[in-house]
Amino acid sequence: MKMKAIIIEDEFNAREEIELLLEETGEVEVIQKCANALDGIKAINKYHPDVIFLDIQLPVINGFEMLAMIEDSIMPRVAFVTAYDEFALQAFENDALDYLLKPVEKERLNKTIKKVKKAILTNEAQEFEIPPLKKIPTIAPHKIKLVDVDSLEFVHSNESGVFFSCGEKKCFTDLTLRVLEERTDLFRCHKQYLVNLDKIDEILFEENSAGKIRTVSNHLIPVSRHYMKDLKGYLGL
Repeated sequence: MKMKAIIIEDEFNAREEIELLLEETGEVEVIQKCANALDGIKAINKYHPDVIFLDIQLPVINGFEMLAMIEDSIMPRVAFVTAYDEFALQAFENDALDYLLKPVEKERLNKTIKKVKKAILTNEAQEFEIPPLKKIPTIAPHKIKLVDVDSLEFVHSNESGVFFSCGEKKCFTDLTLRVLEERTDLFRCHKQYLVNLDKIDEILFEENSAGKIRTVSNHLIPVSRHYMKDLKGYLGL
């Protein structure tokens, strides 16, 4: 079965070029093309695509702002397509699957398609397995070390990957935030952070309805406005 994709790009020629390249792979069906973020949101809500190819500099609402308006439950995999490389860090902070520079090259796009396929297969496997994770594998020189989930304070993703904190120690893992959120009791407090509710020392509120969590080891991690209400609910506030 072909992967379903939506292209969100304000330049007509770029939209057509991306669609042509995707169709040439024989593995992707472009189910909708949108010239702005609002139409993109409507299309995502309606079609639930496997992946979106998203420009960043869109009229009125940019690509990052658009993603913040999409419910997590229907969030597709995101491949950013842009003419500028300075947004790469912010893109991966938004859980981007890939970051493509214009003009898009066929060979580079094929790598993106492979990433999408791998992500889909991983997700399907998780739906059948669903065993909760008790330990998280972390890569160390010449070995894989397993760390108890209950010992974690928080997990954070950035352009370098995903790392977690156990007190003063920081370790990297190949698991994604989405996998950790789905298979552990870690709570998502931000697009880039999961937190162990048992390791919270205090919550600091800010004027914009967002805030920060101070962990038992005195780490400060952000809580976005989107997740603050859920956090209060989990804590019975």
